[in-house]
Amino acid sequence: NPVESVAPPHGCVWQVLLPHSTTAAPRGVYNRSMRNRDRFVRSLMVSAVLLAALASSALAEAPMTKINIVLKDQAGKPVDHASVVVRFVQGHSVVKLGKAIRTTFELRSNQEGEARIPSIPQGKILVQVIAKGYQTFGQTFDVTEEEKTIEITLNPPQQQYSAH
Repeated sequence: NPVESVAPPHGCVWQVLLPHSTTAAPRGVYNRSMRNRDRFVRSLMVSAVLLAALASSALAEAPMTKINIVLKDQAGKPVDHASVVVRFVQGHSVVKLGKAIRTTFELRSNQEGEARIPSIPQGKILVQVIAKGYQTFGQTFDVTEEEKTIEITLNPPQQQYSAH
């Protein structure tokens, strides 16, 4: 016999499943609500992409630069342990997506006379140097590169004169 009768397992009863109730929404309403949901999800995705594009352009609005300052005396020897202050003065925006960017660095030169500033906004920066046995140095530089080396020659102190 090609068709065999299958009995339910011991203790089980077969149930006949009926189609969904007649109170369910007609087929067209379901399809319309799915289309509306798809439109909503699509517009949400487009909004997310636009927001990401705006965020990346906001990051691009504040170009940053890395600065390497090299300090030497008049003989060309490196000046170590000099106090170096680098301060962003003016230029591109210093706000990156509502987060403030560090605009002032205070550090000391190493044995090679170098002081490295990791990242500061491009624009006008003020560099001040104070070293024992040398005149205080202060100058504003215009920085537009991604990386810049600034070489500074420190002068010996001037003679002090008395009016008396």
